[in-house]
Amino acid sequence: MPTAAERLIDFLADQGVDRAFCVPGESYIALLDALHAHPKLDLVTCRSEGGAGFMAVADAKMTGRPGVVLVSRGPGACNASIAVHTAEQDAVPLILLVGQVEKRDLRRNAFQEIDYTRMFGGIAKWVGEATEPNQVPELIARAYAMAMQGVPGPVVLALPEDVLAEPCTAPVLPATLPAPAIPAPAEVARLAEMLRKAERPILLAGHAFDRPGGREALRAFAEAWKLPVAVSFRRQDLFANDHALYAGDLGLRNPDAQRAAFAESDLVLALGTRLTDITTQGWTWPAHGQRLVHVCAEPRFLGWLFPAEMALAADALALVAALGAEAPAAPASRDAWNARLRAIHVADTGVRPGNHNDGVAFADVARRIGELAAADAIVTLDAGTFGAPFYRKVPWVPPQRLLAPVSGAMGFGVPAGVAAALRYPNRQVIAAVGDGGALMTAGEFAVAVARDVPLKLLLSDNGTYASIRIHQEQAHPGRVSGTSLENPDFVAWCASFRVPVTRIDSNADLPALAAALAAPGPAAIVVRTSLAAVLPAPAMRAAE
Repeated sequence: MPTAAERLIDFLADQGVDRAFCVPGESYIALLDALHAHPKLDLVTCRSEGGAGFMAVADAKMTGRPGVVLVSRGPGACNASIAVHTAEQDAVPLILLVGQVEKRDLRRNAFQEIDYTRMFGGIAKWVGEATEPNQVPELIARAYAMAMQGVPGPVVLALPEDVLAEPCTAPVLPATLPAPAIPAPAEVARLAEMLRKAERPILLAGHAFDRPGGREALRAFAEAWKLPVAVSFRRQDLFANDHALYAGDLGLRNPDAQRAAFAESDLVLALGTRLTDITTQGWTWPAHGQRLVHVCAEPRFLGWLFPAEMALAADALALVAALGAEAPAAPASRDAWNARLRAIHVADTGVRPGNHNDGVAFADVARRIGELAAADAIVTLDAGTFGAPFYRKVPWVPPQRLLAPVSGAMGFGVPAGVAAALRYPNRQVIAAVGDGGALMTAGEFAVAVARDVPLKLLLSDNGTYASIRIHQEQAHPGRVSGTSLENPDFVAWCASFRVPVTRIDSNADLPALAAALAAPGPAAIVVRTSLAAVLPAPAMRAAE
């Protein structure tokens, strides 16, 4: 008779889940046994639970299915919590399976015991715990449904060690997902009329389009209705950045001219977004008085801060499809509005060339990466100032992908790159990371080397937590505290993975990027990065 662990793995395989990430632990050894030589599920052994979780988040971003991560109780679950937070912030389906203490020890403060309902209740969509083997098929089916429905997000399932190993007589259940919510025909017709009359509309596209078919549907809709498209925070790859209708992203430190123009919009159509703080420029846009149509799959994100003329608890893709039956039209003045927004965006995309005594301006590296990136390249980013030019200085065009943590989590870049290279071994994959994040989870590069996938590690070395240093110089000029780093020899560190390493110390070395990216197999590029290039002007002069 199959064990509860085997039933759980059978369910995941039936849903098309073909990969799981783990750091092994004795508290879920029955799950490891169920995965032994499994014909459909590939088990990726990682070096840290945070890295495993980030890999699962990135894999979910690419497949649209829940990422699955397996960790042991206590310390393993604590280390993996960063991935749960990232999945919640990024609206990504994630299933965290935690080996739990034996059921006799539950709530007795046993070795490494944690009550996961209390621990994860504030960031996970749902937390479950099995106490009998026959509960496991029901709970994993519920976990899958909760992760996928509405706004996708993380779920946690605690599985006592002995329960996993016991025989299970309950059958594997089918996954039951609700059909996408579609607005009533009258609402669709009303919205269509609003779009036909709007002279200065903006289509704000969010997480709901980050799934198979979403990008294509977004482009077709925008073109049919002549709508300028802005994307929510760190979603640059949703819409071709070289398209005449691309108006830019809503991110950190948007140009004043862009913010002023967006404030003139006479209709903001926010599709598939929660309207969080950065996307709304610190809760200031859409401004009170601007016409807003807000569409989100979960009603709890509607109407609580931004009054909307229409607030629809609906699936964005379903709404776009329904509007396809309407007659698209636009006022003649719309063309000038679209051209104006486009011009403002283009004016902000240039990279100012410059030479600095302390290294290469990383904006020059990002621009060069953008020129060299394959038409289907995948670039994964860590959090940090080094990543900023990738958001506005590189024109992303689907099927290119830019995988970056909306949560702002450091340590995401390299694990995400490993997951991308495993998922698409025949595509160019570049993982960009700063020296701060590199020593958090970049050890997961070992997984790429072990699997011989052609991940290119791009490491920016400036000896500083630069994002915080910039804020520090603005708030407390000249008072550097807690932001300096004493780094190892990163060239030697990368070479220890037994991969080719390219060193970039000055602009004269930039031509070497092309050969490094084109080389077969995994490789690393270490860039001595200018801190002076990103610091505020007085601090910049001092650094040089």
